[in-house]
Amino acid sequence: MTESSITQDIAAGSPVRLQAVTAEGQPQVTPALEELYRGFEQELLVPLWTEIGDLMPARPRSRAVPHLWRWERLRGLAAKAGDLVPVGRGGERRAIALANPSLGGRPFATPTLWAAIQYLMPGEDAPEHRHTQHAFRFVVEGSGVWTVVGGDPVPMNRGDFLPQAGWNWHAHHNATSEPMAWIDGLDIPFQYVTEAQFFEFGRDEITDAERTTPERSRSERLWGHPGLRPLAAAPATPGSPLLSYKWEYTNAALRDQLLLEKEGFGGTVEPGHAAVRYTNPHDGSDVLPTLRAEFHRVARGAETAPVRETGSSVYQVFDGCGVVTVGDRSWTVSRGDLFVVPSWEPFSARSEAGATDSDEGALDLFRFSDAPVFEALHLNRTDRTTKDA
Repeated sequence: MTESSITQDIAAGSPVRLQAVTAEGQPQVTPALEELYRGFEQELLVPLWTEIGDLMPARPRSRAVPHLWRWERLRGLAAKAGDLVPVGRGGERRAIALANPSLGGRPFATPTLWAAIQYLMPGEDAPEHRHTQHAFRFVVEGSGVWTVVGGDPVPMNRGDFLPQAGWNWHAHHNATSEPMAWIDGLDIPFQYVTEAQFFEFGRDEITDAERTTPERSRSERLWGHPGLRPLAAAPATPGSPLLSYKWEYTNAALRDQLLLEKEGFGGTVEPGHAAVRYTNPHDGSDVLPTLRAEFHRVARGAETAPVRETGSSVYQVFDGCGVVTVGDRSWTVSRGDLFVVPSWEPFSARSEAGATDSDEGALDLFRFSDAPVFEALHLNRTDRTTKDA
């Protein structure tokens, strides 16, 4: 096939379609302009003056929309999947992803973030695999599953945050007589759109030594001592070497912030709003190169000031209840519920938690976002006025 025939075939079915319109700032519609546009179409060219409003909007216009998933419904469907879907090859982890309603049915919570509920039945093992996508697990309820990362069994309990950098072998096993569910967060959409992903199957079965149930993983024994960095540590690798951030430490940090505020010493990000970020103990950076994880506690009766940021977030209600507002949507939320905050949509939360629906009398929110990507590219921006500009 000659170059000219290829060009003709492309021109006949060119995906480029240009329409000359009469509008301010646009060239006058003439037969010569129409001919020029047909030439652009034939050569697969698009002039910026016809696309600038879409390609360069005055502010971010996310393809995602605010949306809420109820934990009770998710967990019920996951339990049914536990009876019907194998956890091995083919069922691959029995992970059920959140699909943002405006992203065309793709299994993406936002254009850059993946969130899923994963469900493991009693006595089951999820076989080993690895992928370049960076990942974490967060446990909103239950215990009894160990994730095995590079041969290191890591216990999973309520409130624990377990990051895992890409290209590490990992499997899971449930050592109890009860099923367990948790959420997974990954940068799958980001690596998908950048065409950078790799995936590889590992062993179908883990060893008896890996199927043990230690209270602390080897990574915790080496790295899990606050403020102390082992001198024997190997050179830094992408992602945190600490594979579990225990709830007891997160809870204590949040509780102390609110107590310090009551005593008049500050420590909170705003009145009644305590917050922490999970960090890499090696150098204080984010736990994963493309994902940031935080935990927010809003005291009963407190309300956070509206804020919007470039980049998107997924939140899960860990405890308590309240009202969250994302853009022009507001929902009453309770334990386990998940919701999306798209790029540049204002977000605020009001706590209505009490002694009967929360352990700490507060609205507790786990959050993960794509902030490290935006900061690395110097595209991060935060606005606390929420007025269009």
